[in-house]
Amino acid sequence: MTDTALDSFDAVIMGGGLAGLTLAIQLKQRFGDLKVLVLERRTHPVPHAAHKVGESSVEIGAHYFDTVLGLKAHMDEAQLRKFGFRFFFSEGRSDIDNVTEIGASRYLAVPSYQIDRGIFENFLAEEAARCGVRFVDSALVRRIDLADNSENPGAPHRIEWTRGEERHATEARWLIDACGRAGMLKRKLGLAESNPHDVNAVWFRIGERIAVDDWSDNAEWRERCDPQARWLSTNHFVGAGYWAWLIPLASGSHSVGIVADPKLHPLDTIDTFEKAMAWFATYQPRLYEALDHKRHLLQDFAFLKHFSHGCKQVFSGNRWAMTGEAGLFLDPFYSPGSDFIAIGNTYITDLIAQDRAGRPLEARAQVYDQLYHSFYESTLALYQDQYPLFGDPEVLPVKVIWDYAYYWGVLAQIFFQRRLTDLPALGGLKDELQHCQRLNFAVQRLMRDWSASSNKSNPAVMLDQAAMPWFAELNRSLKDTLDDAGFKARIQDSTAMLRQLAGEILARARAADPDVDAGALQALLDEKPEAPPAATSPAAMLFAAPPVDMHA
Repeated sequence: MTDTALDSFDAVIMGGGLAGLTLAIQLKQRFGDLKVLVLERRTHPVPHAAHKVGESSVEIGAHYFDTVLGLKAHMDEAQLRKFGFRFFFSEGRSDIDNVTEIGASRYLAVPSYQIDRGIFENFLAEEAARCGVRFVDSALVRRIDLADNSENPGAPHRIEWTRGEERHATEARWLIDACGRAGMLKRKLGLAESNPHDVNAVWFRIGERIAVDDWSDNAEWRERCDPQARWLSTNHFVGAGYWAWLIPLASGSHSVGIVADPKLHPLDTIDTFEKAMAWFATYQPRLYEALDHKRHLLQDFAFLKHFSHGCKQVFSGNRWAMTGEAGLFLDPFYSPGSDFIAIGNTYITDLIAQDRAGRPLEARAQVYDQLYHSFYESTLALYQDQYPLFGDPEVLPVKVIWDYAYYWGVLAQIFFQRRLTDLPALGGLKDELQHCQRLNFAVQRLMRDWSASSNKSNPAVMLDQAAMPWFAELNRSLKDTLDDAGFKARIQDSTAMLRQLAGEILARARAADPDVDAGALQALLDEKPEAPPAATSPAAMLFAAPPVDMHA
């Protein structure tokens, strides 16, 4: 091998996938003179329909890509605008137009995208280079030596890496791990942490569009949506203990996946393509029919066992950090992966800004780590022990509305208003934010108990989220630009709105089952936090809009 001379960078990012490349661009946009090196193991350009999860984005991640990073032209021209999430209670059914459907009949105000990861990561690598980032593909990190600030403040970290026959040694003031599940820093520092959310996933790509809209010739069913483009949604086909996805990619391929609780659907029943197809034939026969004659178009297949994981620490005052799956990963349901990349990258960028300004880092890094973990724990509650109710047409629609309201009303507001690093503002709203988090935990617990006794009736209706004015307005409100007082009022309004929504959910659960375990939620609703009433109360509107009978 050939050795090269020692070089030095302000930031070295190990991993040139979605998390690492977006961080590199964000850093260079913030600090044009920052020397950034990205080391990527794979050879570029990568193939389209690259074999990765994370193709569906939601509002935080989408806003990060198109607005924070300024990549809207690419998102509009080279990716697909997503037609929201859509759910079909179609277990064991081929008549897709004769089951309960959850989804919006039209686009809501704030866009999200279906992302072909191969197209996107090739573009991001080129964009990073245009910004002045040094991007090196086919690079393997061989050794990491972290500096000890307590002994030698300001000393650089050192890494050794190879590209082909060349050996390199590089010093870095900041070292960021974005290398995915390899988790190099996590392993080196012993920071791996399990969580109790035990689910598995399999997924593959088919090299052709899967036209969900053509699965029925019922004109009334087709015309429920404008545009008639259900195929652009992240389509979920749900049953007790699992969900299967269909996600379209701009390259023309379609991504297909199954995510399942092993207590109800063990991994060894779906861990090959043939097994997955046999499983579809039993549990989602209409999807099986759509895939069966496309077997020859299979592009790849993979599975992950117990993929959800935590990490004891992701940001350090010792000038290292982790982003993306190198740190935490939750679940692909609701597609939070790019959201947490956006949040983590924003915290890392601010820590580097603080360092460049000569300010102390340790206390701020600890606060950011606590906030990031708090967001993680709140989101984990949406999934943990919830998979058994996924096949419940009575309870899952309520859960989806609650989960959206919590997401758009709290976390998305913080991100869209660029308040993630505004510690005085967040500190001033500590009571409201903690109350919302406790409400979420209690509502999730209630829905688990409610589903255990629900009737699970599955009428042929479309539960149209766009027909609920308060819900569509909550989405639109993300576009508002708020001053300090306006932001505080928005979170207080969200707190009141979530309390009212939780109260209606509790009433519906008790009406269905008077013995439902509601003690924890009732105790929270009995509290009287000082917050103004929500500007628009959902209590009389949430379920007031009649469902659309797809055979009317």
